[in-house]
Amino acid sequence: MQKIEQLIKEKARDLLAAEQVTRVIAWQKGEMFYDNAPAYFSKAEELDGLVYNAFCAANLSKYLIANTKKDEKTAVFLKPCDTYSLNQLIKDRRVQREQVLVIGIPCAGMVDINKVKAQGLKGIICITENGEDLKVTTAYGTKEVARAEVLLNKCLACKGSAYAVSDETIGEPVEVKHATYDRFDEVKELESLSPQARFAFWQQELSKCIRCNACRDICPACSCEQCLFDNPDSPVAGKANNNNAEEQLFHIIRAYHVAGRCTDCGECSRVCPQGIRLDLLNRKFIKDINEFYGAYQAGADADTNPPLLTFDVDDIEPGTATKGRE
Repeated sequence: MQKIEQLIKEKARDLLAAEQVTRVIAWQKGEMFYDNAPAYFSKAEELDGLVYNAFCAANLSKYLIANTKKDEKTAVFLKPCDTYSLNQLIKDRRVQREQVLVIGIPCAGMVDINKVKAQGLKGIICITENGEDLKVTTAYGTKEVARAEVLLNKCLACKGSAYAVSDETIGEPVEVKHATYDRFDEVKELESLSPQARFAFWQQELSKCIRCNACRDICPACSCEQCLFDNPDSPVAGKANNNNAEEQLFHIIRAYHVAGRCTDCGECSRVCPQGIRLDLLNRKFIKDINEFYGAYQAGADADTNPPLLTFDVDDIEPGTATKGRE
C-alpha cells in the first residue's frame, strides 16, 4: 500500500494547493504503528503525517457530518466499504453531497493487531506488507504471517472492490480473495439456540459494557445532533452501568435506532474496548429485514428508501414475523 499512500499524499497536496478543497480527511500516524487515527489536513506541510496501510481501518464517513455544514468543500479518501456509509448519510440528509469530494482508494483488507499477537508474537516492532503475507518484525526476529489469517472480522465479509459513491478513484481495484464466510452464519448459530441460551449469551456479552460510548460515537448511522443517552433528564444518561437492565437497553435501543440504516461497516465491534460482538446484534436486524422485506443493502445508493421507511399492503404482519421465533 506504500504506492497508494504516496498517490493519496500527492492528490491531497494538489487539491489543497489548487484550493479546490479547504481540508482533506484521511489517516495520520498513531502513537503505535498499528494505531493510525482519522485526521484533518488543511496545509501541505501537514501531509507528511498522512499514512495509508493495513492499519487504517477507521471509517472516515462520519467525520464529514460536521464539516459539510460549513460553506467549504472537504475531500475524503474512502475505502470501498466506507462509501456505503457515506451514501447512507447522504440519504439521511446528514451530509451535504455537494460539499464533499469523494476519492475512492483500494483496500486489500485491514489487519487486526490482536490476531497478529495471538499468533504467539511478542515484542512486535513493525509489520510490513508483502503481497498476500505480512512480515512481522519483533525483538526476537521476523515471521511471515498470512494476511487472510489476521484480518479484522468485518473484512472477512468484505462487500467487494466496487465503490458505492465516488468522484474520483486512486489506484487499481484490488481483488478480494479473503471474503470467505457468510456474514449471517454466526447469527444463524445463535438463532438455533434455545431462548434461554440466547438470553444467556447476550447477557454475558452486554454485561461487559462500560458505557464508554465508543460504539455510538464511531457509528455513521448514529448521527442525531443530541443523543437520547446524553439527555440529562433521561435515566439512561449515565456513563457507568447502574444495573443489568440499563446496560442491555443501551445496546438494544441503539440497535433499533440504526436498524435499516446500518451498512454493516463493523466499526462498533472494532472500537469496543471490551470486545462485545455488537456486529452480531446488528446483523440479526439486517438478516430479519432481508427475510421480511427482501434483500436490502443500506447505503448501496443514496436514493432508495429503506424497508422500514416504506409501506406496502403486502408487507409481513407482526404476528407472522414472530411466529416460530419464540
